[in-house]
Amino acid sequence: MTRPLYVIKAGSATLDRAAIHKEIADVAARGARVLLVAGGATGIERHYTAIDRPVPTLRLTNGDVVRYCPPAEMDHLVDAYERVTLPAVESGLRAQGLSVFTAVGARNGLVVGRANRPLKALSAEDRPVVIRDHRAGVPAEVDTVALHALLDVYDVVCLSPPVADRDGGAPLNVDADVLAAVLAVALDADHLRLVTGTAGLLTDPDAPDSTLRDAYPGDGAQYAGGRMRQKVRAAEIALKGSSADVAITGPHTMSEASGWTRFWRTRGPADDLDLLTRAVSVSSVSGDEAELASCLAEWCRGRGIEAHIDPAGNLVASRGTGSRRLLLLGHLDTVPHRWPAEWRDGELWGRGSVDAKGSLAAFLEVLADAAVPEDGQLVVIGAVEEEISSSKGAFHVRDHHRADAVVIGEPSGSGKLTLGYFGLFKLAVTASVPTGHSAGMDAVSAPDRLIRVLGEIRASVLGHAPEALSAVIDIRCERGRERDLAHGILNFRVPPGADLEALRTAALQHVGDGVEIEALRATPGHKGGRSGPLAKAFTRAFAEAGVRPRFVVKKGTSDMNTLATTWHDVPMVAYGPGDSALDHTDEERLGGEEYRAARALLSDAVSRWFALPEGDRR
Repeated sequence: MTRPLYVIKAGSATLDRAAIHKEIADVAARGARVLLVAGGATGIERHYTAIDRPVPTLRLTNGDVVRYCPPAEMDHLVDAYERVTLPAVESGLRAQGLSVFTAVGARNGLVVGRANRPLKALSAEDRPVVIRDHRAGVPAEVDTVALHALLDVYDVVCLSPPVADRDGGAPLNVDADVLAAVLAVALDADHLRLVTGTAGLLTDPDAPDSTLRDAYPGDGAQYAGGRMRQKVRAAEIALKGSSADVAITGPHTMSEASGWTRFWRTRGPADDLDLLTRAVSVSSVSGDEAELASCLAEWCRGRGIEAHIDPAGNLVASRGTGSRRLLLLGHLDTVPHRWPAEWRDGELWGRGSVDAKGSLAAFLEVLADAAVPEDGQLVVIGAVEEEISSSKGAFHVRDHHRADAVVIGEPSGSGKLTLGYFGLFKLAVTASVPTGHSAGMDAVSAPDRLIRVLGEIRASVLGHAPEALSAVIDIRCERGRERDLAHGILNFRVPPGADLEALRTAALQHVGDGVEIEALRATPGHKGGRSGPLAKAFTRAFAEAGVRPRFVVKKGTSDMNTLATTWHDVPMVAYGPGDSALDHTDEERLGGEEYRAARALLSDAVSRWFALPEGDRR
């Protein structure tokens, strides 16, 4: 599972608080890599006080006062970080049980910058002067190989200004927020958090509750003053250069409940496409769904919908308290390799637009607008880890929720209804041979043996389930002192009704003689009929829309299969916008009109299901 990367910038005043260390530890506990960028204003003041040295400043022609950094001052600035700020960060994070690496960016050229032009300032007599020795600049180059290696070893890597000068000489002081943004771009971060002392970006600096919740490129500058200008600048650098989701958070916290300004790269072309656009814009590769779940929960609460995150990490939103429950089950996660979401010619391009954030966004909008009867309850769940074999979210739903009918959110296309899915039979196969030279007479390598046994297993399984599809989805090799090993993952998509126990027996007969086999997953296929009440509600909605639907059983697998292992008598279908042929491809995109058509039809089908007499709903 890909480990997400958070880049978090926090000033030394924030880092003085134990709460932020706990929040960083919580992020790391979710399996994320964490790159912390430490600001140093408070630490610098403490260091200069300790050495009884005044902090030199410059008054600029616009009235701003900035720290003056001539070459002779840079050693003291580095000392402030290395003796005060960074040791305090390391101590606080180690108290949370984290392993920590700290360094100023200049060390070993981790970050290299370019110097700014000479600075125009005012003398003590208010006369304009040009300052040519001010060692300030902007970060320009990042040693991504070294930083990725460090991030793989340590729970938290913490960097701070200053950075090395690409032209040599004393280090360059750089803005820490801009440093964080440049690092986020260079390392392809999933999330960038700029922590500040206010509740995000305020529209009125004198009103602490005037948080601007959402900002698009160019919006923030009109509200930003003082140090906040650099945070807005940093946010927009990250928006332009990366696919990270970006937020200014506070006061002194990353908790969304306190105050967030989330920055978005693009608007939906119309208001009714905004939720879809935002869902696709927030990275949520399997195992990294927390930020999207939180974002969607906040959207729900803003519309008076009860929403929470369950112990598995699923988003759960509902309206109504009646006993007759319709569940709309989508998923939050996507496969890896995301890119910045953008609209092109009426289509939203972005990872997850089809599989399956389009379905989940439609579910939530239908939930917001539905007329739920007094005896009914409409529940939307966005499950985690659907795209990987754990199906953690769906198993939690299966074991802790109930429903009278279920719509699974997967791309059927607005004019089709999915009645079922093939099941999944997944095997881990290891072949081993004594270590030896491959040039030996009649030598058989571990990969040779693996390839042979995979073919034999495939033939045996397909003999029991000839309609099944099979594929080797992973191979890796390792050399040992006594034996060489080759490992493979063999996937079978098996039709509804296939005897999984017979398939397991057929596969395991090949164990022995240097061959080990483990069944990783055995989830049966599932198929419902067209005559059930839920399918009929959709059929009538199709008719009302003038659509002649197609009914399909897909050869993939979905969370429907997981629920069906114990929810035997619960009607289920799958429905959602988009062309599933685009799933997991670099061509993934969803048309706005396709999304609207599916959302409208789903809304009608939900209303028709609730209108059925109680005895006809199952």
